[in-house]
Amino acid sequence: MQDIAEQLRAWHASGRSFAVATVVGVSGSAPRDPGAALAVDADGEAVGSVSGGCVEGAVYELCQAAIASGEPALERFGYSDEDAFAVGLTCGGALDVFVQPVVPGTDAGLDAGIAHIADGTPVALTRVIAGPGALVGAALAVTADGVAGALSPAPSTVGGLERAVVAQARAMLEAGRTGRLVLGLDGRPCDEHGQGTVTCFVESYVPAPRMLVFGAIDFAAAVVRIGRFLGYRVTVCDARPVFATARRFLEADEVVVDWPHRYLDSQLDRMDGRTVLCVLTHDAKFDIPLLERALRLPVGYVGAMGSRRTHREREARLREAGLTEAELARLRSPIGLDLGSRTPEETAVSVAAEIIAHRRGGGCLPLSASDGPIHHDVSRTETESDAAGGPTPRPHAA
Repeated sequence: MQDIAEQLRAWHASGRSFAVATVVGVSGSAPRDPGAALAVDADGEAVGSVSGGCVEGAVYELCQAAIASGEPALERFGYSDEDAFAVGLTCGGALDVFVQPVVPGTDAGLDAGIAHIADGTPVALTRVIAGPGALVGAALAVTADGVAGALSPAPSTVGGLERAVVAQARAMLEAGRTGRLVLGLDGRPCDEHGQGTVTCFVESYVPAPRMLVFGAIDFAAAVVRIGRFLGYRVTVCDARPVFATARRFLEADEVVVDWPHRYLDSQLDRMDGRTVLCVLTHDAKFDIPLLERALRLPVGYVGAMGSRRTHREREARLREAGLTEAELARLRSPIGLDLGSRTPEETAVSVAAEIIAHRRGGGCLPLSASDGPIHHDVSRTETESDAAGGPTPRPHAA
């Protein structure tokens, strides 16, 4: 929804009714991740996508029906060997899509959630997608220090459940996680296949993940560009003011002149498990103090540029500094995948490919070399989807 937040805010501000279709579950080679959204307004204008084209037409019709009826709906788009094209998802996966009508000013949770997403305030937009009919479609906008919306007009009847949903959603917000939350009517976690359960979909909207690029060299400029393309907030840091200039790194979100390890120490409260560190200085006086700290931090990726010889010497120095073998194993060096890269741009592609593979669990082989799942995190999403149950797949025309 973040991708279409500005358009939603414009519709909302004008008082225009619309419907939002959100992917709330995936399995197999599904084309989009949970959270992908398509919205349609009362005049038929559409923004966003839930499937990259496979089932957009069917979802568009569901949105129009939701606007007309005022009722939310949960649908599964699946695959049929007999007539794949009649179903829409020819890739072999399945999507659970929750369609919710929005009438500005009638739901405090949705109103606040859309506003927060559009203005960049971290928020967990939490919606009931399955459970007792009276609760389906209820929305809460949960921030670090507040809640907007309610699960029921009669809070006393769902007080325990709402408190549990808020607590769980806030924890997911802190971790930057989006996914399903299944609770009993008393607020206790339970199996969705059981009776008397409530399934919520929690969408966490947090600031963009950070990429810290150390070393203001020509390769860094290319890494900055591809980092921005991947959605990172990119900082370039170098202790040499003649090289670390905004003019040389126009696409960086910020350029910092400081010793790398000192700058890293100042950023500890702004990094998380999604943070990526690319050390491109290949100069021991910068690298060693920086990596000694970086490899002990709970960040997502640490890569360092340099030759094989530089890498061996760097590892020896880091061992002398007291790093364990487990800590050293976190270092991706030489940085990037073996693509035969030579130019800065090609090197940036190899670095980006390694970051993606590390994050998603990819095997770094040509897709044509195997017949396994295209998406390596599919086993996790399939397990989550199976555990969560969900609606029965129905064929839809593309």
